[in-house]
Amino acid sequence: MKTMIFKPTYWLKSVLAIDEEFLKMNRVRALVLDMDNTLSMHGDPAAEDGVAEWLDKMRSLGINMRVVSNNTKKRVAPLAAKLGLPFTANGAKPLTFGVNRAVREMGVPKSETLVVGDQIFTDVMAGNLAGIRTVLVEPFRLEKTWTFRLKRKVESLVFHRNYDDLL
Repeated sequence: MKTMIFKPTYWLKSVLAIDEEFLKMNRVRALVLDMDNTLSMHGDPAAEDGVAEWLDKMRSLGINMRVVSNNTKKRVAPLAAKLGLPFTANGAKPLTFGVNRAVREMGVPKSETLVVGDQIFTDVMAGNLAGIRTVLVEPFRLEKTWTFRLKRKVESLVFHRNYDDLL
């Protein structure tokens, strides 16, 4: 049986699909962003193409943003600094500590915030458990390691990705 904590509020092709119209339509003023496979590929010290420009657009719209990653400060800090984003490392997702801290730091109500990430068992669960709407995004490229392939397979047991429904 599928449990609602595993179901994202929205499912988008990538973080770049979050645009002004989407934000206005959904009354969003803040984004809690995952890093790996959302803004950059896992372990990559650079953001994916288009991310820096997208972040600039979000800033111009007055959107508050903060990275919450389960990765270490050593991994998160350099890329977050390049992107000009505050961050919380060791975010402990799917627990809600990191996500709730980000919301407090941004000073925006949960009702006007989205948690954005690529994984159901971390990002989506953390947002849902914290009472915040969630956006599941597809990674820019699929990971090839067996651990990521296994993770995606297990995720498909609780959230079937029907690509016809992808926004």
